[in-house]
Amino acid sequence: MELIEKLKGKIVVSSQAMPGEPLYDESCMEAMMASVVNGGAGGLRVAGYRDVRNAKKFGLPVIGLTKPDRLPDNWREIVYITPGLDEVQGLIEAGADIIAFDGTSRPRNNCTLREMIDVIHNSSRFAMADISTLEEGVNCANLGADLISTTLAGYTMESGEPSDRPDFELLKSLVNNINKPVILEGRIWSPDEAKKAFELGAHCVVIGSAITRPQLITKRFVEGIKK
Repeated sequence: MELIEKLKGKIVVSSQAMPGEPLYDESCMEAMMASVVNGGAGGLRVAGYRDVRNAKKFGLPVIGLTKPDRLPDNWREIVYITPGLDEVQGLIEAGADIIAFDGTSRPRNNCTLREMIDVIHNSSRFAMADISTLEEGVNCANLGADLISTTLAGYTMESGEPSDRPDFELLKSLVNNINKPVILEGRIWSPDEAKKAFELGAHCVVIGSAITRPQLITKRFVEGIKK
């Protein structure tokens, strides 16, 4: 569990871009990773085998996942983050230290959550469940997931519409009800929000858009002045 302890109290940066976006180019993604590492990131969360392999160069814990090149219109209803055993195996081979997967109650096509967690553990990697509700977090903890993250809160039919703030209530409920490290991820835009997460018991905080998605940062400013 030493690697998980290395993440305690740290900011993990989600360095991701979708195919077709300017920053998806491999050299751009590597430069982005290097930049956030220089800024003090304690870990990297990246999507896809290419970026997992490149993230390993920086000597920090790497959380790996897969996503489709384009999210379908019904993305709130389906499993799309590391959806099956083939994707898990690909992330293992790419070198991910921690494998993040959809830990929600939504149906899967070719495996169960327990099977995914077992495959991850059998390869001496850690399992990180991205969940959207307290019940899902408790279930994944009971199944043996090593870390529970609020990643999908507000992004599933079961968890309602997202607000523009982190889901601190879900974080508190998870910390109070499971004996596993809990990660806050999603809609974190300020240092004060990250600090509050740690005060509420978060093991670490994953920040993505506020650091690595310039188009979304710009959009917030543009829409903010309109208001």
